[in-house]
Amino acid sequence: MFLSRYDMAAPIAQGLNGMDAQELREAYIDFFKERGHAHIRSASLIPENDPTVLFTTAGMHPLVPYLLGEKHPLGKRLVDCQKCIRTGDIDEVGDASHLTFFEMLGNWSLGDYFKKESIGFSFDLLENVLGIKKEQLAVTAFAGEDGIPKDTETAEIWSRHGLRDDQIFFYGRNDNWWGPAGQTGPCGPDTEIFFDNGQPACGPACGPACRCGKYTEIWNNVFMEYFKDKDGSFTPLEHKNVDTGMGLERVLCILNGKRTVYETELFSGIISKIEEISGQSYEGDNVRAFRIVADHLRAATFMMGDGVVPAKMGQGYILRRLIRRSSRYLSKMGVEGVVMRDICQVVVEQYSSAYPELMANRDFIYEQMTSEEEKFHKTLRRGLRYADQMFADNGGGEMLRGDLAFKLYDTYGFPIELTVELAAEKGLKVDTEDFEIRFREHQDRSRAGSDQLFKGGLADHSEETTKLHTATHLLNAALRAIIDPDIRQKGSNITAERLRFDFNFDRKLEPGELVAVEKYVNDAIKADLPVVCEEMPVEDARAAGAIGVFDDKYGDVVKVYSIGDVSCELCGGPHVSSTGEIQGFRIKKEESSAAGVRRIKAVVGRFD
Repeated sequence: MFLSRYDMAAPIAQGLNGMDAQELREAYIDFFKERGHAHIRSASLIPENDPTVLFTTAGMHPLVPYLLGEKHPLGKRLVDCQKCIRTGDIDEVGDASHLTFFEMLGNWSLGDYFKKESIGFSFDLLENVLGIKKEQLAVTAFAGEDGIPKDTETAEIWSRHGLRDDQIFFYGRNDNWWGPAGQTGPCGPDTEIFFDNGQPACGPACGPACRCGKYTEIWNNVFMEYFKDKDGSFTPLEHKNVDTGMGLERVLCILNGKRTVYETELFSGIISKIEEISGQSYEGDNVRAFRIVADHLRAATFMMGDGVVPAKMGQGYILRRLIRRSSRYLSKMGVEGVVMRDICQVVVEQYSSAYPELMANRDFIYEQMTSEEEKFHKTLRRGLRYADQMFADNGGGEMLRGDLAFKLYDTYGFPIELTVELAAEKGLKVDTEDFEIRFREHQDRSRAGSDQLFKGGLADHSEETTKLHTATHLLNAALRAIIDPDIRQKGSNITAERLRFDFNFDRKLEPGELVAVEKYVNDAIKADLPVVCEEMPVEDARAAGAIGVFDDKYGDVVKVYSIGDVSCELCGGPHVSSTGEIQGFRIKKEESSAAGVRRIKAVVGRFD
């Protein structure tokens, strides 16, 4: 794809209508509901039963099992507005083109309609609902590669809707192809839709692939029509899917004639609160700092609204990083004291109509934010003392070593900009080149770890992963039966080698308790209990005692997996057909994950 879906190019528009964010959400959802799509509420930012990513990164992410063949309880046509987090470019936030949290509007065809209908829906909504005329559009299609033919069908469909040849561009696999998510799986070409702001072309080759700012990607329609096999060949799929995504922030920016999303209502209230707290204006040298604080605390509020707590690892680490980076920039504005709760309150009030979980969890959000901000103020003071000592011990040199600057970043959370500023006050320069080398190495290590987390959806439906998934359900049941009936899952991570299960509990489990939990699971495995999936109305699932978060995201019909009389949970699968297939269960480690949250790592297989 040309741009991350949350990257805005800075469009220059006159404003097409006065639609606000909620009106845009409703207009999109109502449009597709009128065309037979069932509305599903946004899934949590914490992927459910998905070991592959830290956060929900796109609208397709919660729906991957259904794109891979699982039957969705609400049918073959779906529409949603999915909250998403992407963390790869946190350090770039502050410019006009990066966001951490964003909303993805999406419509889905699960083996139902395909290119003609999908493109027709997109064109109809853009022109007749949003008021974006065909002359303001540019689109792309797949140019053909690796034995896959050029997607002339997509181009012809766009032509029939009135787009000229000079509005239709063909690009290769790097730009106009999705998937597969792993080495094998569904994949296919896409067509990307761009808003042309009318500025002159930068040259003869100017097009959507150009970064001159003329074109802004607003919608992407993926046509999953092939299966990539292990040998690299592509087989046409019998049941083809459509996966689409429209960036709400971008489109709102265009509809309201704004240069950046920070000028829209999505950020105006947050920025006004920062102005009030800091006593400074959102202009000049303050712009970047204001954007960082606004973006990070908006994202942090949503994370905590879905139950994430600041921690040293995983989602909690990302949350902590966002909060602490915000604190640093507020400090640079001269802000003292604990103030970020007030900014979070603006986010909660602004978004609660669309995401009621924010209001429901507001006390938790405010408590966590206040606690983390207080902790970092202490860390910041220690870091400043260390920095002063480091400058004093520099040996009279004029250049601060890059490794020392990186320690300030890695240990105390000091950005290089702050270190350079502090050094300048002491008449020193910083070896920023060496710092950047160390920082890139740090990023590479982090990416190497995150590369194990697949870009979206379930990692796989392999035999081992499926066994571990079912064992996770048994572990949950065992903890509730042996330790505390009020235990609830707080997160999970499943690879092909082990499971990781997080649950609410305020102390370390005793060795005897772990033995009892392990025995409970193994007894269920030895009993070879059937694993049964049923689709049922949500009220029936609730009455049956199914475990899960009962909210609007599930719709009226849900999938419930039962394991004998041991476990009953809402889940999308996959699972073994009977527990005997798991063979055996062994706990490898029990540890703290965060405040009030414990973590168990376990493996399955034969242990004779």
